[in-house]
Amino acid sequence: MFLEHATRRLHITGVTAHPTRDWAVQQARNLTADLAIRIESLRFLLRDRDGKYGEAFDAVFRAEEMEIINSAPQAPRMNAHCERIVGSIRREALDHILIMNEAHARHVLAAYERHYNEHRPHQARNQLPPDAPEQLVVAHDLNTHTVLRTRILGGLVNEYRYAA
Repeated sequence: MFLEHATRRLHITGVTAHPTRDWAVQQARNLTADLAIRIESLRFLLRDRDGKYGEAFDAVFRAEEMEIINSAPQAPRMNAHCERIVGSIRREALDHILIMNEAHARHVLAAYERHYNEHRPHQARNQLPPDAPEQLVVAHDLNTHTVLRTRILGGLVNEYRYAA
């Protein structure tokens, strides 16, 4: 899982029950390929000191001219944004679903990632989701518009929008 600090955009690159160094390096490569030219705007990678992040993992990001910053030992507040999203994923989705296998976990996390990036409001972004353009929010009269609800993950998460 990767989180862009400025936009709060979430990237869930893979799922495995047994992450290894090689797996983590592949996830780093997948992210850099997915971001393509957008990666040029990223300057730092803040990561914890887990053993699965080795020199090869760091090399993927150094090749993109990013500075690697290791968090202090036993300092979860140093990477508070990532700690918060992990907690949100657990509270809003994973605590309520019995995950059957890796494919099911991928499906659940992909649905949550779409919701998080396209619909979930973020206080740091003036209540806009990460993929929304910066714009003023227009208040609507609820008496003249019909509100539609879309259930995500069987109704664990709901998205609301005005009918066209």
